[in-house]
Amino acid sequence: MFRLKSRSKLSSSELLTSTLYDERRFYGAFAKDLRQAEYEVIIESPYLTAKRARQLAPIFKRLKKRGVRVRVNTREPRHHTRNLRIQSIQAIQILKKVGVKVYVCSDYRHRKVAIIDSTTLWEGSLNILSQSNSRELMRRTESAALCRQMLAFTGIKNKFW
Repeated sequence: MFRLKSRSKLSSSELLTSTLYDERRFYGAFAKDLRQAEYEVIIESPYLTAKRARQLAPIFKRLKKRGVRVRVNTREPRHHTRNLRIQSIQAIQILKKVGVKVYVCSDYRHRKVAIIDSTTLWEGSLNILSQSNSRELMRRTESAALCRQMLAFTGIKNKFW
């Protein structure tokens, strides 16, 4: 058993199920969750690449047509090396073109999180919008309580919607 550090108390019934994914299985499962989104997708990925943005852009475009809000928080491109800066700028353009709200943050964030409809939480080491060759893991948890906890703890939804 693990202990959650939070200001809110969570009961064991609120800690539903979680599943671990590696970099090979993540994108298929994540894309499935994205396609089922009903009202909101929030992604925090410090690094962006044009390749990953192009891969997910068609899904984001369909979501926007259905009225689903899609938001990406990322690092300021100037904080990256030259090649990563170029990739980040290109990815931001791709994402904005399909209607994604992209928020550039200057605080050197390094969190890798996605929250879908305030009920599905993805968290781990994988940069959702840039991963290519590295070994990574992501945990998928279905829990409105844990989504609320992550939103409160990180503030990733504050002041922008």
